[in-house]
Amino acid sequence: MSPVLSVTGYTLSYRTRSGLRRALSDITLDIAPGETLGLVGASGSGKSSLAWSILRMLPGNAQEGRGQIALAGQDLRMLTRRQLAALRGRRIGMVFQDPSTALNPSMRLGDQVAEVLIRHQRLNNRDAAIQAEAWLARTGLPHPRAIMDRYPHQVSGGEKQRVVIATAFACRPELIIFDEPTTALDVITGARILDLFAELRAETPVASLYISHDLALVGRIADRVAVLEAGRIVEQGPARDVLRAPRTATTRRLLDAIPDPAHRLSGPPPPAAPLLALNDVTVTYGRASAFGQLLGAPAPVQGARHLTLALNQGEILGIVGESGSGKSTLARALTGIAPFTGQVVFANRRMTGTDRMDRAWHRDIQIIFQNPDASLNPRHRIRTILGRPLRLYAPASPAEIEAGIIAMLEEVGLPAAYASRHPHELSGGEKQRVAIARAFAAAPKLVICDEITSALDVVVQADIARLLIALQARHGTACLFITHDLNLVRQLAHRVAVMYRGDVVDVFDATDFATADRHLYTQALLSAVSRL
Repeated sequence: MSPVLSVTGYTLSYRTRSGLRRALSDITLDIAPGETLGLVGASGSGKSSLAWSILRMLPGNAQEGRGQIALAGQDLRMLTRRQLAALRGRRIGMVFQDPSTALNPSMRLGDQVAEVLIRHQRLNNRDAAIQAEAWLARTGLPHPRAIMDRYPHQVSGGEKQRVVIATAFACRPELIIFDEPTTALDVITGARILDLFAELRAETPVASLYISHDLALVGRIADRVAVLEAGRIVEQGPARDVLRAPRTATTRRLLDAIPDPAHRLSGPPPPAAPLLALNDVTVTYGRASAFGQLLGAPAPVQGARHLTLALNQGEILGIVGESGSGKSTLARALTGIAPFTGQVVFANRRMTGTDRMDRAWHRDIQIIFQNPDASLNPRHRIRTILGRPLRLYAPASPAEIEAGIIAMLEEVGLPAAYASRHPHELSGGEKQRVAIARAFAAAPKLVICDEITSALDVVVQADIARLLIALQARHGTACLFITHDLNLVRQLAHRVAVMYRGDVVDVFDATDFATADRHLYTQALLSAVSRL
């Protein structure tokens, strides 16, 4: 069969202040009808640049070289802007990594699916609404009629991604590009999205380009795999051959970086010396006043319910569970962001609320967030970001603070010269290293890691995991490691706590993860994990 997508000898560069920077070099690949090609590589390898090149949505500083990008034999580089606008959505669909940014927050979800049908299928409003509801039902949403009337902020991340997928498939395009569509989702929701993708692909002859840094996931769904490094395809072939018998060091490095529970990174658990205890802790969101209740305000929602949990000094406790299970709510309560009832005992201090959490409490409990772009002030230099905890928690002279900043940078593997840079001048992994350094700067007793590797590619994730373990062991700091990556938490943690709908339903030693006596929800988490 003739390929749906054919890229031949394609080259792309970006104009920068320091001159042209090559992003893609001599890219050649084909995707046949009904076939899925997995495109893998580390951050900066050129995966997203290739996707935007195919969609013809390149930034103004892009400079294309030679080569051709053809959809069913039609050279996309020769089309006008109007022709491309008519093609996107009708012949090429796109499913983005973060559905929150892919959906218009001011439009109802049903209208967003119907809009594509009205534009590209020439349906009237009524027929488009009927088709939109049918597609939402086809994606497995339990109440499609109700979803039609909701806005993006009123549904979960998994539901939003199903709406995006329904929009992509609605016009039955020839090609769909999937750009890390499950990275922002928990393991169970991600597995359901992959099952949905497999079902829809079986029903349509759509060709798919699936971009990911998760080789285990790609091996589950791709027919063939292409490996990118520094803008070049270094290996390409059937998924089974590439993933089981890689021919290049690049592919082997990607495979070696996949978290393997058999190769633990943390040492033996420390002697039992209590540090933290949660007793009957409950966090409630959306408390309405009496007047608000009369006006029909939404009922309060419990983000965490009657939590009882303990952590020892120097211990790493993994917290796992799907989105909405209460993992981040637990972190918010411990750091004083979310009010709670019940009792928290930390380092022999008892708290029954957030009002008495003073500077000493916040020094001893530090948090590292998922997205360093949101947690690092973009207007400040790294020197200011790292110097602030030193000034706040350990007053010292300017010379001592400067020496501490340089020492922290070196401890997390960054050059001293980075102190003069702004966050936007660093890669994602480098920014997360700065966030880790800031958390450890105050010499805390407990560091909370809230999905700190989920936005990173598999190679950088492995580096960050090793760095965290080294720092944790060196400083003797306890750690709550919140994640939806079960293989990673089995590598890192001494014990694992499983949360489900605000409750802790399982706590056990990390080496006993796969035993048959685990809670049913724990077993469901395990069954959802992608493996090579």
